[in-house]
Formats: sequence, C-alpha cells, structure tokens
Amino acid sequence: MEKWKEIRWNWHLKNGLRPEKLRWHPHGEKDLAHYADAATDIEYEFPIGWGEMEGIHSRTDFDLKQHQEYSGKKLEYVDQADGNKKYIPYVIETSVGCDRSLLALLCDAYRLEFEGDAEKERTVMKFHPSLAPIKVAILPLVNKLDEPARKIYQDIAANFKAEYDLSGTIGKRYRRQDEVGTPFCVTVDFDTLEDQAVTIRDRDSMTQERIAIDQLKRYLTDKLLLA
Repeated sequence: MEKWKEIRWNWHLKNGLRPEKLRWHPHGEKDLAHYADAATDIEYEFPIGWGEMEGIHSRTDFDLKQHQEYSGKKLEYVDQADGNKKYIPYVIETSVGCDRSLLALLCDAYRLEFEGDAEKERTVMKFHPSLAPIKVAILPLVNKLDEPARKIYQDIAANFKAEYDLSGTIGKRYRRQDEVGTPFCVTVDFDTLEDQAVTIRDRDSMTQERIAIDQLKRYLTDKLLLA
C-alpha cells in the first residue's frame, strides 16, 4: 500500500503538478468499505478548493476470495521462498480520472506573471514539456527570412510537434507561444544566413542561447527527455 502511494504521488509530480498543490486525505475507519483495511485519496487544490484526484485502496483478499468461491477455481499463490506457503493475494486498487487529471494539469500550468507591468506581463501555460501540445515554434524574425525558416521548420516538424508563426512582432509571437505552453521558440534572424545558427528561447526562464542548426534536433531531444 505504501509503495503504491509513493508511485501514484510521484506520477502526478512527474506530470508537472506542484507538490504544494497536492495533499493526502486518508479515510477513517468509518469511511472504509467493508472489505478494505486502508484507503487514502490524493487531492489537488483547484481554484474552487481541494478536490479528489484519485483513490488508493487496499481491498485485502476480498476480490480473489469472491472469484475463487463463485468460479470454483483455486486462486492461491504458492510462495516457494517461504516453504511453499499458500495464500490468496491482496489487491491494491488505484483509481484516477482522466478528466480530473487534465483539469488539474490545466489549472496548475496557468500562470499570470509580472501582473500589472505593461511591458513584462504575460500569460503562460507552464506545461511539463512532455505534455505540452506544441513542443517548439519556428519564428523567422522578418518576412524576408521565410524561406530559410521554413526549411528548418520542415526538418524539425518531422520529429517534433512544431508550429510556424510569421505574423506580428517577435515579442507578440513569443507571448502567443507562452499562452499555449510551447516550451521552446526558435528564432531565425539575419545572422542565421551567415553562421548557420538560431536563437532558442526557453519558455519558463525566458533565457536565450545560440545553437547551430545541425545541432538543433539533438538539443531539443535532450531538453525534452531530461525535463
């Protein structure tokens, strides 16, 4: 039971939920089903308050005993490491809803940063990179760079869910990608024609670094795998 609690808690953290937004809600004796000897919920703090994300229950040997009784088939486990001791295994049930998990991910990812600062304020969806619907956006600095930028986009799009955006200032395009949770933006500028490199902007830190075009796939692969 404790092992499964750890596995399930870590699953939510791996999906990007902040630990301070999660808590345990153990069931009291009076709340347990007649066949259970332990049960606890993982709750998430939604904007409307704390709500159940999933339940983890120790159903003891009730299920397999019922199957054994009504099927007439023996369901005992033989433990050869313990003198061939026979017993009916306990069942640990964990039940998590897809809709609740998705709602929690959306709520947790949504951030309004630099609120009140007209120049810096931004809305950003801080999805874990592995769950972000768009992994990378290719942004030519100006329309004249459309051709080389599209070549990069076509190459990258073969391996990653990518978006191409040519409309508006580079700052506005960054903000649009922030709003949909794109982890990385790749800007193609006039220097790209000379040094065969692009500028990559990180969504969360907003830091930028220069990367050679022929290293771009490797860079994105490493970042997305290690995130």
